[in-house]
Amino acid sequence: MTAPGAATIRRLRREAWGFAVGSLCFLVGALPPYAAWVGAVGANLTFFIGSLFFTTAGFIQLSLSGRRPPHGDTNRADRADWWAAAVQFLGTLLFNVSTFAALAAAIARPDAVGVGWRPDAWGSLAFLVASTLAVIATKDRGRLWDPDARTWHGTWLNLAGSVAFGASAVGAYVLPATGDLLSEYWANLGTMLGAVCFFVAALLSRRTIPAG
Repeated sequence: MTAPGAATIRRLRREAWGFAVGSLCFLVGALPPYAAWVGAVGANLTFFIGSLFFTTAGFIQLSLSGRRPPHGDTNRADRADWWAAAVQFLGTLLFNVSTFAALAAAIARPDAVGVGWRPDAWGSLAFLVASTLAVIATKDRGRLWDPDARTWHGTWLNLAGSVAFGASAVGAYVLPATGDLLSEYWANLGTMLGAVCFFVAALLSRRTIPAG
């Protein structure tokens, strides 16, 4: 196993910071005092910006994960690692769509009741599947393209964050009979808890990136 080159190290740093900044945006955007301060447009713009950082970091991660899609002789760890990155990247794209749609709705009618981003069920499911695959990859991390690509603290924190995002998506389900959310409390709390987990995981991942 050779040490990563300077270009790879720079990309790893950008990946870590991308997930960290994106997570921070989702955390801040879900705080009721912040949403009250900046208004519907400002809060949804924060979510949208966060989703763009997620997508950028997810693309970097995918491009670094095994370098190419799995093939016949790809080992189990690298296969799970690549698919984890691919599914997570898809999830970030879904969050791009949902946050942009919410931002557009807020710009059109900023005073509308209930306007704003709600956790996307499909994006949350993609994150949950990706995090599970990452845990599988970590079971045999010594065979990964980079043994430090997955760590136990990172994969379990991301899985916990994905579960929290999933809970927020369930809480954000709109009841057909009333038009109310199933649980606005969990819609917000799940987003905040998930963002905290992703943020801590991104910061801790920087410890494994060589200096230089």
